[in-house]
Amino acid sequence: MPDARVLIVDDEPDLVELVALTLQRMGLSSQSAGTLRDAQRLVLTAPFDLVLCDMRLPDGDGLDFLQWLPGKRPGLPCAVITAHGNVETAVRALKLGAFDFLSKPLDLAALRRLITSALKLSERPGGDGLTFQGPRLLGHSGPMRQLREMIARVARSQAPVHIAGESGTGKELAAKLIHLSGPRAEGPFIAVNCGAIPGELMESEFFGHKRGSFTGAVADKKGLVQSAEGGTLFLDEVADLPLHMQVKLLRVIQEKTVRPVGETVEQPVDIRLLSATHKNLAELVALGRFREDLFYRINVIEMHVPALRERAEDIPELAGQILRRLARRTDVEEIEISPEALQLLGEYLFPGNVRELENILERALTLSTTGRIRAEDIRLRTITRPESEGHGVPLPAAAPATPVHGSAIAPHLALGSRLEGVERDAIVRALEQHRYNKTATARALGMTFRALRYRIKKLGIE
Repeated sequence: MPDARVLIVDDEPDLVELVALTLQRMGLSSQSAGTLRDAQRLVLTAPFDLVLCDMRLPDGDGLDFLQWLPGKRPGLPCAVITAHGNVETAVRALKLGAFDFLSKPLDLAALRRLITSALKLSERPGGDGLTFQGPRLLGHSGPMRQLREMIARVARSQAPVHIAGESGTGKELAAKLIHLSGPRAEGPFIAVNCGAIPGELMESEFFGHKRGSFTGAVADKKGLVQSAEGGTLFLDEVADLPLHMQVKLLRVIQEKTVRPVGETVEQPVDIRLLSATHKNLAELVALGRFREDLFYRINVIEMHVPALRERAEDIPELAGQILRRLARRTDVEEIEISPEALQLLGEYLFPGNVRELENILERALTLSTTGRIRAEDIRLRTITRPESEGHGVPLPAAAPATPVHGSAIAPHLALGSRLEGVERDAIVRALEQHRYNKTATARALGMTFRALRYRIKKLGIE
């Protein structure tokens, strides 16, 4: 924004001059204030697109300004300038809503990147953030409305966000929406499953390596952190990081630099860090399995993605979207689901959350002989209520799982692959008998043409 105005709040003339000159070279105008009182007066009387505020002022604290600002100029981004190494102050500022922070002495390249990112928040009239066309979080329940509001708020800052929630709730989707809703939307979104990288390769995968730095390093390689430059790095299952990698990640966050394996100098990186896990990080900290200092750095803002049982009223909408996706995938018409089947789903607590709902519906569609999902097509597990909701209380489920020869595995789960093989053979034989006339084959098998077409595609017969 060439006509953007930036307010510099600092009582050091040399630093103000340096920042003002940097802004001028970027084609931006600036004004300065040496005290907290002057800064508040200017914000109330003149339009600004960004505030750069020092943490130490003659008549107050930058944290006081951060607390005051939202009530007077909501949506105005404010970045803070902290003393070198003062991590605690930076974290407090981010918790209070600071867009980002810079440490003294100022790195001018980092300053320019911060200014560019912050001003993108004002590109849409009203300064409410960026718009995008992409994935959406479905559901109109209270927990989902709160989650969407939280995403909109945290997308406006560069603070690290930790996303907590059970497996299958959609934590990666929430992370992607934070990325797409913020000023880094045009940059890369790099998702990393921390539990899927072998320990001996983890440092090289994360930070890259130089050619010849170890056996097999035949060329320079860019790490995952560097690949997220200008965008967002999402660390899924961050609790699975070994302790030695936690130390190195902490340095990346604090210093905003990375050193590839075999390299002697550190390289600056400009990323936003998001993380997630289904484990309780606070408990892991207490057990000594996760570093406390890293916990406080990645958990500046904590966001909870609700379990499906916490928003059961969203199940019909979710089921409809899943069935539309299955219909497109298998090239069939609209797939219906009976009210009785929906009621059955609504009474189930879904330990596997949305991912389990998808699996249940896909299996039900396979079992259906009419192409319409009925209650008898739904197969649910017998489960035990989570500890947070009661100890050892069995949950009701349709088609309860009966142990087979003492096994706790439900018959439809243990025999699922075998049944698919039997079904595939039966369909192939029927097709051959009717010379691959699908209408005649469906009639002979006692199912609709649409159901047969779905099965053919699902079982990979064609």
